[in-house]
Amino acid sequence: QVQLIETGGGLVRAGESLTLSCRAVGDVRSISDMGWYRQSLGNRRDLVAVNDQYGLKRYADAVKDRFTLSGDKQSRIMYLQMNSLEQEDTGVYYCNVKARMSSFQAVDVWGKGTQVTVSA
Repeated sequence: QVQLIETGGGLVRAGESLTLSCRAVGDVRSISDMGWYRQSLGNRRDLVAVNDQYGLKRYADAVKDRFTLSGDKQSRIMYLQMNSLEQEDTGVYYCNVKARMSSFQAVDVWGKGTQVTVSA
């Protein structure tokens, strides 16, 4: 099984920064995608940033110039550096990993989520 350990959420003021981390723990053969999604109240869970199966880092347009994804899939750890936070960035941030456990088993795993609240 794979577990995702997320840290780094909290309450900040607009304009400040936060860094989220996600570590994948378990007997994983390989990770294809590793990234972060966000769900704000009443809305669906949307992509924030991902290191995809091609090794490309993709960002939502709303965060492209402010958020940076780092870390690497081989090490099974990913960081999301969030700068110039805005109230619209408020939400629960979920780490997501798509991985192979074996030649026959692929998994799509979600973390429990970490709350980010940005005040005025």
